[in-house]
Amino acid sequence: MNLQIKFPSKSPSRGLACALSLLLITSSAALAQASHPQSGAPQSPGAPATNPNALPGTAPEANAGVSGTDMLFVKEALSGGMAEVQLGKLAAEKGASEDVKQFGQQMVEDHSKLGDQMKEVANQIGVKPPDSVSSKDRALMAKLQALSGEEFDKAYIRAMVKDHQKDLQEFKIEANNGASPVKDAATQAQGIIAHHLEMIRQIAEVHGVADTKSGNKSGQ
Repeated sequence: MNLQIKFPSKSPSRGLACALSLLLITSSAALAQASHPQSGAPQSPGAPATNPNALPGTAPEANAGVSGTDMLFVKEALSGGMAEVQLGKLAAEKGASEDVKQFGQQMVEDHSKLGDQMKEVANQIGVKPPDSVSSKDRALMAKLQALSGEEFDKAYIRAMVKDHQKDLQEFKIEANNGASPVKDAATQAQGIIAHHLEMIRQIAEVHGVADTKSGNKSGQ
């Protein structure tokens, strides 16, 4: 007698259905996780942060915290620096005394460097550098060009004392109250301007030019 034992076979259709159900459950979970990321998950490093205060054409974070006062300071510093360079060239050429000539040349070198540094700051915050000096400085240059000898020296010395008194005060204010990168540039420059003021005061004493504490623009 032959006994045949039959074992129940698995239905192919039933196995396929189970596999499909498992796949659907896994896919749904993945989509739910992607649609609702955890709040503490880090953002993609390729997505740069945006700054609503940034000016067109500048880096996204260039203008963060920079005020209109900071931008005006940069424009005036660039214009004033250009004037110092041009007046320094004039003094180096027309100065009657050697100390005035040397001081004029020092103004050309130092303010050219400061101007280059301030232009970098202007580019960072979206400020266009001025094309020329102010009307007051143009008037001062015209006045000095008409002078010669000791008369020129004293007028130039007097102008430089007033200029550097005013500039030092403005740079100190920006260094204390401004926003970076303007604040940083003002902080570095104020030491140089203070040194210039000390130099020209010593020259003024030698030439008998009265010092002044006035912060008004020179040459007026």
